[in-house]
Amino acid sequence: MRIRIVDAFTDRPFAGNPAGVLLLDAFPDDDRLQRVALEVNHSETAFAHRLPAGGEADWALRWFTPATEVAMCGHATLAAAHVLHTTGAHEGPVRFATRSGVLVATPRQDGSFTLDFPTAPLTPVEAPPGIAAALGAEPRTVLDTGPNIGDLLVEVADEKTVRGLTPDLDALAAHSERGIIATARAEDPARGYDYVSRCFFPNVGIDEDPVTGSAHTALAPFWSERLGRPDLTGLQASSRSGRVRTELRGGRTLLSGHAVTVIDGELLV
Repeated sequence: MRIRIVDAFTDRPFAGNPAGVLLLDAFPDDDRLQRVALEVNHSETAFAHRLPAGGEADWALRWFTPATEVAMCGHATLAAAHVLHTTGAHEGPVRFATRSGVLVATPRQDGSFTLDFPTAPLTPVEAPPGIAAALGAEPRTVLDTGPNIGDLLVEVADEKTVRGLTPDLDALAAHSERGIIATARAEDPARGYDYVSRCFFPNVGIDEDPVTGSAHTALAPFWSERLGRPDLTGLQASSRSGRVRTELRGGRTLLSGHAVTVIDGELLV
């Protein structure tokens, strides 16, 4: 099987979020997929195979972390679309059949892709006892992000606080299904981004995710309401860093970014 490593939500190698991508004839058993994802050992590995013509989707797509399968992943979807187009396996918009419904990735003239994802339903909740100590910062606002994502979205005081977080990951794991999205307004929007975030997902084997497309389906409605604009840019302030352009369209959120293939090889076993 051909395997590629793609850096997503970046236009340069060794930044953004790396994902494994494998194009298959069909999905093997789940244990095989999980073992490959563990071997790749990035936050997600995407597995895709072509579907018969004439249906509602062009390719079936699944995502696995090193520990488990997930219901939604933005950066690995972007990586898969990038591989399909750069290898000539698909042209034009690609429709992926996934556990979160049909997700469409559309190529843009500047070489980036726009992903059409469902907007996360945000529900304000009380801050769980102990979350401030686990995160290392006092929450201003806490929201549940719904079943597709399974995170708590936690607004903290400012960008400096987000960048300085050193959470207790074991303690953090008790507070949500997948993890925590920590966010704050950008200190200086003139730098080209409107808000910052960091994402910690200990429950799926990811201490900190470098750039999380799915999290931006919650960040987009949260910040669009506060900033009064549907089109925003988020900076995920991990050590690798990456930017996600978001456009809120009611029940759908458009996520745009570039991707770069950094490794192209063969899985021998």
